[in-house]
Amino acid sequence: MAFNFKKLSVLVVEDTIPMRKLIASVLESMDVGAVYKAEHGEQGFERFKKHNPDIVIADWHMAPMNGIELTREIRTNLISPNRMVPVILITGYSAIERVAEARDAGVTEFLVKPFSANDLAKRLAYVINKPRDYIDCEAYFGPDRRRILNSKYKGPFRRENDKIDFK
Repeated sequence: MAFNFKKLSVLVVEDTIPMRKLIASVLESMDVGAVYKAEHGEQGFERFKKHNPDIVIADWHMAPMNGIELTREIRTNLISPNRMVPVILITGYSAIERVAEARDAGVTEFLVKPFSANDLAKRLAYVINKPRDYIDCEAYFGPDRRRILNSKYKGPFRRENDKIDFK
C-alpha cells in the first residue's frame, strides 16, 4: 500500500551534513510536504517550537544537545508545542541497553544505521498508522512502552508478578 505523505511535516535533526541531506532527500522523494532541518538538538528544539512538525527524526550523537536530550526536552518542557509528537531516533548502536535508554527517554521508534529509504518509510507509516498511547506519570512522560497485547490477559494488571494487596 502506498502512503501519501504530502500533508506530513518532518523535522530532521542530524549533525552530519551528508546524512542530514540524505534523510531530507529521501523524505522529499517520498513527497513529504515539509522537511525542516537542524544541526543539533538545541537548534532542533527551536525549530520544533517554530514549526511544530508532525514527526521528529533525530540522531542520537550530537552536541551540544543529543537526540535523547532533545526527546526529553520535547516531552517535558512546558513550552513544547506538542509533547506527544512521534520521535524516531537514529543511531549506529543497537545494543539492548541503548534501545532501553531511548525508550525510557520517550523515543517512539528506533532506527539503526545503516538503513534504507524503505526502512525510513516503514517507520513513518508505523507512527502514523499505529499511534501509541501516552503515559503521563511522575517518573515518565512518553509513548506507552508496551507493544504486545496479550489476548489471554483478563485483569487490571499487565505482568504476571503484579499482585494486589487488599490489607
